[in-house]
Amino acid sequence: MAEMVQVFGRIGLLSFGGPAAQIALMHKELVEDRPWLDEDGFLRALSLCMLLPGPEAMQLATYAGWRQRGVAGGLLAGGLFVLPGALVIGVLVALYAAFGQLGPVQAAFTGVKAAVIVIVLQALRGVARRALKSRDAWALAGLAFLAIFALNLPFPLIIAAAAAWGYARMSGPAAPAAAPAPPAAHPLRTAATWLVLWLAPLALLSLAGPPLLAEIGWFFAWLAVVTFGGAYAVLAYMTQTVVAQFGWISTAQMIDALGLAETTPGPLILVTQFVAMLAGFLSGGPGLALAAGAVALWATFVPCFLWIFLAGPFLDRLAARPRLTAALSGVTAAVVGVILNLSLWFALHVLFARVGRLDIGPLALPWPDLASLDPTALALTALAAALAFGARWSMVPVLTLCAAVALGLNLL
Repeated sequence: MAEMVQVFGRIGLLSFGGPAAQIALMHKELVEDRPWLDEDGFLRALSLCMLLPGPEAMQLATYAGWRQRGVAGGLLAGGLFVLPGALVIGVLVALYAAFGQLGPVQAAFTGVKAAVIVIVLQALRGVARRALKSRDAWALAGLAFLAIFALNLPFPLIIAAAAAWGYARMSGPAAPAAAPAPPAAHPLRTAATWLVLWLAPLALLSLAGPPLLAEIGWFFAWLAVVTFGGAYAVLAYMTQTVVAQFGWISTAQMIDALGLAETTPGPLILVTQFVAMLAGFLSGGPGLALAAGAVALWATFVPCFLWIFLAGPFLDRLAARPRLTAALSGVTAAVVGVILNLSLWFALHVLFARVGRLDIGPLALPWPDLASLDPTALALTALAAALAFGARWSMVPVLTLCAAVALGLNLL
């Protein structure tokens, strides 16, 4: 256990750069540097985690810890993957609440936002390379983009339709022969235990807690169930709800939240903690902010342990179902279209001060006021693209330099 604290603590502290970088780091630590997982076991676990809702890298760490020391090892590994980033997010919310509206800080955020546009495009390119390998996959990606960009359809509906299409029409990779589940698996007891742990505190908040905390808990619990394809894929749906429906924060604050979450270690879905804490601070001050952050973390990450502890013992059997891998292929293809929508949404709101809608029959397209173009944001985006795509800089240096350049321009 002491060695696990060191290894998974190091993974948690160094897990910058999104799922791809985090998975690569875990492969080095868990497969190459020590024989905790073999290559086939690592890939099977990764496939399972991509099929489950929630952050796949955090779930992969949880699975690896569970394989070593059971439930205690899974809790240790998953917790250490999230904890460093959660602590950083808490500090960033305090600084943002205190200084976020100051001119120099807002200028630095402009640089962060410009870099985020490029980071999302990088994620889009990486997912597209893996997912779009057939005509059906290209068609699903295009239809998913139109559904969320032009028709404003709910994200869960798009994911469900893509999974059904993949299950019926697409083909997944060849699967190994089925293996029996370990006799120690107790799925009903595991599901009941973790469902109670997850949802009972939220029910108590609904009965006796502040209304905002209950709203935050139930919304992020629902989000944890529909977060297929990683955080990028669900951010448009999350923004649509927390900004337009609940009115917890503004669009500008949502963009700031994503930009700051990009700078922290751990899964990007920690943006839920930032949003919850900021909403709590705006509604009731620091105490409510801390409570809201704790509720968001609980609602978001407890189900990750539920999925892994429930499905982990049956991994070999699940991996032998080609139809399930085909459904995953459909979801991943649709995620490409959703990420494209996200990249356009961020680009429009960062580069233009005013963004309206253009109605064409049943379509309602986001449409910017061209006169409101921000030339500084455009130049910073071009700088971020040159560094990321041309010079191949990693994410954190790009974010740091763009923020520093934006701050310098503001001071000048």
